[in-house]
Amino acid sequence: LKKSIQKFRMSVSNEEILTLAFNQDATSLAVGTSNGYRLYTLGQVDELDLLLENTDNSDVCIIERLFSSSLVTSVSLSAPRKLEICHFLKKQEICTQNYANSILAIRLNRLRLIVCLEDSIFVHNIRDMKVLHTIRDTPSNPSGLCDLTPADVSFVAYPGSTNSGEVHLFDAATLQGLSVIPAHNGPLNALKFNAEGTLLASASEKGTVIRVFAIPGGQRLFEFRRGIKRCASIYSLAFSMDSAFLACTSNTETIHIFKLEPSPPRYL
Repeated sequence: LKKSIQKFRMSVSNEEILTLAFNQDATSLAVGTSNGYRLYTLGQVDELDLLLENTDNSDVCIIERLFSSSLVTSVSLSAPRKLEICHFLKKQEICTQNYANSILAIRLNRLRLIVCLEDSIFVHNIRDMKVLHTIRDTPSNPSGLCDLTPADVSFVAYPGSTNSGEVHLFDAATLQGLSVIPAHNGPLNALKFNAEGTLLASASEKGTVIRVFAIPGGQRLFEFRRGIKRCASIYSLAFSMDSAFLACTSNTETIHIFKLEPSPPRYL
């Protein structure tokens, strides 16, 4: 692992890292930098092997790979309203899409591609990139907070309010609204589905409580406290592939790992 980390540091030593993103099953890591982007494979826990280095586009601020395929989507700081989709093995541009405002987040699975702007979310068919639906007039979402299930059930979660921690669920497969989950009292700061799309983890701006809900019903299953006195800004949430654990990173430079254990039966 130390050798892999050293190789990674050397490969980006003269560049500014703008974004990091795992693919949907955590077998690949995409790194956007001031000089382009790189793709790494994660065949083993302690190995990080360079798969591709692309310097055609500079200042890549968003980069997402579709599982272990050759499909990569990217956005650059120089053209923040332009989405580029390419086949990196063939070195071919598949298509580009332009939007009225800056792209803040991209999520994709084998069925749908989601593009999040500050006030709207576009749902594309992954096969031909046609816009199937637009969720308009969403509450102001300057961080582009949203998530899409990796599984083909294609549920989308996004904030439903700027004042409270309301989560809206949308079915991107059937193009229908699903439910509203009153997840927190304060505004949301993090959302993450598990691999199967059956669980959703959330955290508010306060950052002391992390909750896990059943999907699509929205029943609260777990509540974890990462702190009581000290508030924190939650940077990311991530389930293990078997959904047995939930990891959390924050501005406190710590990683919390919680175990999702069912509550013991209560006997009356």
